[in-house]
Amino acid sequence: MGVSNKIISILNFTAILCSILIIGSGLWLANKPDSHCIRAFRWPLLILGLLILLVALAGFIGAYWNKAALLAFHLFFMSLLILLLLILLVFAFVVTRPTGAYQVAGRGYEEYRLDGFSSWLRDRVADSANWNKISLCLSHSTLCSRLTQDYFAPQDFFAAHISPLQSGCCKPPTICGYSYVSPTVWINPTNPIADPDCLAWSNDQSQLCYNCNACKAGLLGNLRKEWRRVNVFLIIAVVVLIFIYVIGCSAFKNAQTEDLFRRYKRGWV
Repeated sequence: MGVSNKIISILNFTAILCSILIIGSGLWLANKPDSHCIRAFRWPLLILGLLILLVALAGFIGAYWNKAALLAFHLFFMSLLILLLLILLVFAFVVTRPTGAYQVAGRGYEEYRLDGFSSWLRDRVADSANWNKISLCLSHSTLCSRLTQDYFAPQDFFAAHISPLQSGCCKPPTICGYSYVSPTVWINPTNPIADPDCLAWSNDQSQLCYNCNACKAGLLGNLRKEWRRVNVFLIIAVVVLIFIYVIGCSAFKNAQTEDLFRRYKRGWV
């Protein structure tokens, strides 16, 4: 195996590690309660990571056994996958830029407004005809029941940094003026505010605020928070893959030059 082929093999092994990082990020997202209930958000990273893994393996095999066709296949499709990864990264930054969060006095957690998020996210989740399925999925999770195990005194709950999903779905909005009994049980105010979310709240543990706009906003807040974390790993992966690709193209050209030189010395040309 020539020097250039050894370099390409090492680079593709690094690309395999990058693909594992992307797949791991996808698995982490897929196991989150919000992504678990929205299938469309579970698969893009996993599929892209698996494709990069397969293409990197093809490049590794092609370099190790000096298969020029596999190396050409690797370089062509890796360029397409890097482009797709860049598009996904930029798109994720754009649609998750608006936060929708706002501070509540005397609370450790934030609450969320639905209209504070990008219209693309709202159209795909909050305004979707699938919300009934999503809310049913959330109600069957341990999302809110965990709060009742972790917090008892009101001061502890009010100071807690609960997730956006728990903030929006497991309790009524603070503006409604409900009185605390437990994280998922609240007493109606004497003069309730005529707000759809305040009227939608129910102490029924299968209902809670799953039909509230606050719950939809909390779901988007969770998705935004998780994708922002994943974007850090995607940036690292993109930078490394681009570097590997540029060096790999150079090494591939050198490998072709080495091959022509060997043929010339042997009298084949």
